[in-house]
Amino acid sequence: MSKIKVYADEHVSWAIINGLRQRGVDILSVADAGLLGASDETHLTFAIRENRVMFTQDTDFLRIAAANTEHAGIVYTPQHTAIQRIIAGLLLITEILEAEEIAGKIEFL
Repeated sequence: MSKIKVYADEHVSWAIINGLRQRGVDILSVADAGLLGASDETHLTFAIRENRVMFTQDTDFLRIAAANTEHAGIVYTPQHTAIQRIIAGLLLITEILEAEEIAGKIEFL
């Protein structure tokens, strides 16, 4: 079993990314990956290749996943969710689940 690593969508606040990094979460932003402006499908392909769970606030990823597109896992939360709630939710997911347990699934915060 392997620990969850996270890939943050383009629209995720730096406050969330930095807050998770400060708490020891392995999180990579789209900017870190050099994929700003890439398609959603490109992001999912990258996440699979890097074995990273996609964290997003974009409902397009839910539609893509509903079409049975392969993914390493998606964590979704709506826009305007409190930063503290997002950080706490993602921390919980990374602490209790293994990468193999979330692959192909969607978790909602």
